[in-house]
Amino acid sequence: MLNPILEIIYLIASVTFIIGLKMMGNPKTARNGNLIGAAGMTLAIFGTIFLYKDLSQVTMLVLGLIFAGIAIGTIIGWMTAKKVQMTKMPELVSLFNGMGGACAALIGLIEFHHNTGNGFGPMLFILVGLIIGSVSFSGSIIAFLKLNGTMNKAIRLPSYNMINNLILLLTLGFGGYMLMNPLAIHGGVYILFAISLAYGVFFTIPIGGADMPVVISLLNSFTGLAAATGGFLYANQAMQTGGILVGSAGTLLTLVMCKAMNRPLSNVIFGAFGGSNEAVVERDGVTGSIKDISVSDLAVLMNYSKKVVIVPGYGLAVAQAQHVIHELENILEERGVSVKYAIHPVAGRMPGHMNVLLAEANVSYDKLVEMEEINGEFATTDVVLVVGANDVVNPAAKNDPASPIYGMPILEVENASHIVVNKRSMNAGYAGIENELFYNPKTSMLFGDAKTVLTKLVAELKTM
Repeated sequence: MLNPILEIIYLIASVTFIIGLKMMGNPKTARNGNLIGAAGMTLAIFGTIFLYKDLSQVTMLVLGLIFAGIAIGTIIGWMTAKKVQMTKMPELVSLFNGMGGACAALIGLIEFHHNTGNGFGPMLFILVGLIIGSVSFSGSIIAFLKLNGTMNKAIRLPSYNMINNLILLLTLGFGGYMLMNPLAIHGGVYILFAISLAYGVFFTIPIGGADMPVVISLLNSFTGLAAATGGFLYANQAMQTGGILVGSAGTLLTLVMCKAMNRPLSNVIFGAFGGSNEAVVERDGVTGSIKDISVSDLAVLMNYSKKVVIVPGYGLAVAQAQHVIHELENILEERGVSVKYAIHPVAGRMPGHMNVLLAEANVSYDKLVEMEEINGEFATTDVVLVVGANDVVNPAAKNDPASPIYGMPILEVENASHIVVNKRSMNAGYAGIENELFYNPKTSMLFGDAKTVLTKLVAELKTM
């Protein structure tokens, strides 16, 4: 039975997790919500160390190792988070999520030998946590490698859906056998661990880059579920609450993004959308002329506009141009121009990437307008400035049934009076398909690095 004081600590920690998650739903309170959740976790960690067992039975060496591990992890995590660039945030999220899955898997490996005679319940939690944690770990590492460019192409093995399904059935079947006969095979738990790792790799490796935000969210929910099984194993209410919150939030976010792409989750997992160059070949038939625009001409166009909508994409993050685009917004608004930002649910490389990027530059949250709300405003917009976005504004999603993105809701920027697209080159976007928008008679292309181009645009506006 737990120490009553420890139970109260776990209850307080659980409440802070819930409050923190609620506050993180709004950029204005997200920072404080994060701190509140972290404070609750710190309280739960130290409460567990000092109150879970009789300290007289714990050697100084063990305590030293525990605090050394906490110190090392804190220093590495703090320094990594402080130094990471916004463009690398998706990779960091994947890596941290993978570490959570690894922890759950290690708990399963350690506790398996301690609970072989303790009945069905504990063994169920151990093996479920081991499988899910291992899949989350290896899958997150593959996602990390894809996001940082190490694995820049999806790998599609022959009949990979069948291979994946066979490995999944093997994992579940062997896990069920180990649950009923934990001591039947010497080292069986390590075999299960290896099979689960393999499934995580095969599960993630064929998925294309355009689906990475969905996959990251799904793997995040896996980690939360794995953590929750550890909470049930240890009767730790804080682990249960934290794991359930992460698992449910990740699942809901995954479903929301799938809805935003108008694709079922099964199609994301098995479709490998954006994973090859085949789509580029299919879209090579797109014809039309490309029209350039100079920075000075764009400055004049914007200066005499009444309404401007900016569509941010990953290119904005790569160029680290969020601060200069906020300066552009301020200059235009000082001259009576209405400025808003159109946010697509899957823009960037992780859920909410553009919201976080613009919040870093102190862009008002009220100016970030979601796709469903902003689409009705494009018809009354004088200028749309697309910065580094591609697939989320591609009209092929509505016009071309043969396109891989057909049916995906997009930002309907083609309805605006003038469209200006800032890109480094005419290369296809992350989904690997040509963009019809670039050949629209109302579209002008502004080539160059986003930060460089926008800096020149701001300087030009200041002279007017």
